Amino acid sequence: MARDQIYAGEHADEAPFEFSEAVAEVFPDMLERSIPGYADSIRGIGSLARRYVKAGSRCYDLGCSLGAATLAMRHNITASGCRIIAIDNAPAMAARCRAIVAEDDGEVAVEVICGDVLDAEIADASMVVMNYTLQFLQPADRASMVQRIADGMRPGGLFILSEKVVHNDPAIDAMLVELHHDFKRRHAYSDLEISRKRAALENVLIPDDIATHEQRLEASGFQHVGIWLKNLNFASFAAIR
Repeated sequence: MARDQIYAGEHADEAPFEFSEAVAEVFPDMLERSIPGYADSIRGIGSLARRYVKAGSRCYDLGCSLGAATLAMRHNITASGCRIIAIDNAPAMAARCRAIVAEDDGEVAVEVICGDVLDAEIADASMVVMNYTLQFLQPADRASMVQRIADGMRPGGLFILSEKVVHNDPAIDAMLVELHHDFKRRHAYSDLEISRKRAALENVLIPDDIATHEQRLEASGFQHVGIWLKNLNFASFAAIR
């Protein structure tokens, strides 16, 4: 696994963050060292796939990056006749994901598409995963995206939405940010790297608060909504259609 040093060194890129070839190359390391609870979320997605994916249905990994959630579903689905559609708009991510899936020995059919999730047709889905993707969409597009997911799901289907979140109390939010920075320091990111990445993500990753997520999910027609996993300022919501 290549080491993430994108924001280290004298000549580190100071452009806004994008899912480039350089990011794709180090992405597994970046996730492991940047998102508290990430590995738990992937394991949980596998466990939930065993319980919620129904025979003959589709599963979606929207903003699939290198396919961690795709493979978690693939290796835990026990229902027959299922298909996973993994979508990412970054060519470097989609190409690497396609290669990873091709080398994987899972039996569930997987199709990797390079495209915008806003254009994705979602139909007959018993499980949809959107891991740290909605936060990169423009806020004006988020409600319609969630509505399209809900409309494309079977009754009883499960939507997993993982996001960085903000707290409405500024003091608590500042505390969570500092604890997140401590998490990164423990994983050998320097203060300079932390500062540079935070600047690169400004106006690119725009997080919502928990209430906004829950209200959006409920307004889209999900019957049951709640947080199933949270670590610092990262939360994963479960929404049942």
